[in-house]
Amino acid sequence: VQLQASGGGLVQAGGSLRLSCAAAGGTFSNYVMGWFRQTPGKDREFVAAIRWSGGSTYYADSVKGRFTISKDVFKKMMYLQLNSLKPEDTAIYYCAAAHRMIVGRWYTEEMYDYWGQGTQVTVSS
Repeated sequence: VQLQASGGGLVQAGGSLRLSCAAAGGTFSNYVMGWFRQTPGKDREFVAAIRWSGGSTYYADSVKGRFTISKDVFKKMMYLQLNSLKPEDTAIYYCAAAHRMIVGRWYTEEMYDYWGQGTQVTVSS
């Protein structure tokens, strides 16, 4: 399985970005796909996740109502729409895939088997 994240950039506070994650090398039918982010000196932080089949979504409290995760199963793409961006959203954003997920553990980094290379999001004040 290969994941490739893209779409990061520099944006002013209050602005929007759309991140994309291209997935290849698997059928993903039972996968949970997620987004995490990391800033220097801090642990990787859960942002959002989505079930590839069915489409249930999960969000960190810090992004709920501002970010939206979605997928296109035919294109094998996952997206993260970032709205109302704040300077504290500045981070490297990673997409990830878990082929076996324990219910309620989608926020746990260790549950994810495959990771993309990350894309930088910088929000200026």
